[in-house]
Amino acid sequence: MNTLTTAPLAPLLDRLFEEAEAAWSGNPSVAAYWSTLSEQDQARLMCSKTEYRDFYARLKDVPLAVSRETGALLYMLARSTGARKIVEFGTSFGISTLHLAAALRDNGGGRLISAEFEPSKIVRARAHLLEGGLSDLVEIREGDALQTLAAGLPDEIDLLLLDGAKGLYLQVLSLVESRLRPGALIIADNADYCPDYLDRVRAPAQGYMSVPCTGDVEMSMRVV
Repeated sequence: MNTLTTAPLAPLLDRLFEEAEAAWSGNPSVAAYWSTLSEQDQARLMCSKTEYRDFYARLKDVPLAVSRETGALLYMLARSTGARKIVEFGTSFGISTLHLAAALRDNGGGRLISAEFEPSKIVRARAHLLEGGLSDLVEIREGDALQTLAAGLPDEIDLLLLDGAKGLYLQVLSLVESRLRPGALIIADNADYCPDYLDRVRAPAQGYMSVPCTGDVEMSMRVV
């Protein structure tokens, strides 16, 4: 028995995953926008370092959620490492946040700082955290993560989740890198969209060990 698999969190996550699966078909305007984009334009926007605000604002009603498998992986990694200080880039509706906060609860407490620039998503995420009984563990910072994560972080970070605008992964990593403790884990969802980030964490000289895992998730460890 743990926080992740018992009420109130377990039924909440079941509902949120079901809603996430139905989100695209249930939102005609978003589906119509996506259908107008070629595969090349979709890939370009996913990787963009300059157009991400407009792109993700158009998707504000879609819970760009991690998969069930990735959510479980996040919980297990945070639990197994005894994480107490976690930073998340990209809150969305808070599904990944809930998994990480559940691990903090079961680890005995801690602090999760999450960054999200879309105000309406923050409202939903905070409501979900309250419903799941985990709001006391999470601080959501509103605004561009390149600003909101530039100060006020813990001296040592145990785990970093990258799941926001893909083109910013390397910049966000650079912001928090000096605070990653040796052995800290970095999980990057949809990592295939950020080749410059992958080049960094897969180069041993940069101080990381890194492997691809489920889906296009990249798991890295800070070794220096």
